[in-house]
Amino acid sequence: MTLTPVSDTIQELTLEELRNKVGTGMEIENAEEHMLLSMGPQHPSTHGVLRLLVELDGETVVNLAPDIGFLHTGIEKNMEAKTFTKALVMTDRMDYLSPMSNNLGYILAVEKLLGVEATPRAQVIRVILTELQRVASHLVWLGTSALDLAAMSVFLYCFREREYILDLFEMVAGQRMMVSYFRPGGLWRDIPEEFVPAVRQFLDFMPAKIADYEALLKNNPIFLQRTKGVGVVSYEDAISWGLTGGCLRGSGVNYDVRKATPYCGYEEYDFDVPLQTDGDVYARYLVRMEEMRQSLRIIEQALNKLPEGPVQISDRKIVPPPRAELGKSMEAVIHHFKLWTEGFKAPEGFVYQAIESPRGEFGVYLRGNGSSKPARVHFRAPSYVNLASMPRMSKNLFVADVVAIIGSIDIVLGEIDR
Repeated sequence: MTLTPVSDTIQELTLEELRNKVGTGMEIENAEEHMLLSMGPQHPSTHGVLRLLVELDGETVVNLAPDIGFLHTGIEKNMEAKTFTKALVMTDRMDYLSPMSNNLGYILAVEKLLGVEATPRAQVIRVILTELQRVASHLVWLGTSALDLAAMSVFLYCFREREYILDLFEMVAGQRMMVSYFRPGGLWRDIPEEFVPAVRQFLDFMPAKIADYEALLKNNPIFLQRTKGVGVVSYEDAISWGLTGGCLRGSGVNYDVRKATPYCGYEEYDFDVPLQTDGDVYARYLVRMEEMRQSLRIIEQALNKLPEGPVQISDRKIVPPPRAELGKSMEAVIHHFKLWTEGFKAPEGFVYQAIESPRGEFGVYLRGNGSSKPARVHFRAPSYVNLASMPRMSKNLFVADVVAIIGSIDIVLGEIDR
């Protein structure tokens, strides 16, 4: 964190020269009295490689400008050089706290473009894993945002429970984070026998853990002082700014993609959409805490209805032959080789598929041109849109409140700088 007295460095510069100097379009209201504070890009409270340029009058935020791009990877353009299946691995690296959700949004878009639908068993398993991913992501949000406000114990407890979920992912996908488990037409492979009992064990102990987190924070006077009335977003502003996820529902807007435009059979599950009306940091905290409970509720229903059957469709133009056939059939070997080297071809056209990721509406625009590679890939990243609300949320608050607001937005810079 660096402090730059404005009066000593830029008071003789024109406004245009100042904009070029700081790299943003932010206007300095009083160059002689105000101070520019550069938070980041490595400040631990920014939840990633983010720079915030803050104009201060004493400790009060007069203006604020997010400066992004330090983690730029060019994922969208790089995916256009890969086959539809090979491009999947790049989605894991965007919202790296929610790779299962990234996989699901992209794979659903590919399947919509191809005009196919996963098997019933594959769809239920997808729901189980993405809801587990939602809980895991919220645990990181809760632990890190509490740590920003000096609550160390919550951070340690949250990561303890997250480890259990990552072990479940490793059980099914062989990887803890960058899973690439969902594939066009279904899943990479079926879940092992020990998966369902392990998930039921998680459902048994997790509600008590959530209650423990709340016991530490919900009525804590210090936590309340740092969160209530801070970073308020009204119902109207939440809609006009395009917020989604907990940031939107914390302002009382009842919108969840799983309810509005169901996918993977979400219309068959009974769950509530948590809402709060205060629109502050504390309201967003309450919403996400209840979302974890609702995710556990969905997972239990999915386990109870998990059908038998295959986890891949039978269309061999899209899905590779079973591994057991490779040692007996030369045709299967040739098919496997051509599918993984050349890929399958998708028809011309474009689709948009949205899902409810832990951070909000994650949308995938996908365009095919008849080849085995996507002609265009673009993502509607909720972190990017939600971050844009920070200047309005932080205005006229203390600089210390900026840290609490960043945590409540729950951004991931890999998703923003894609």
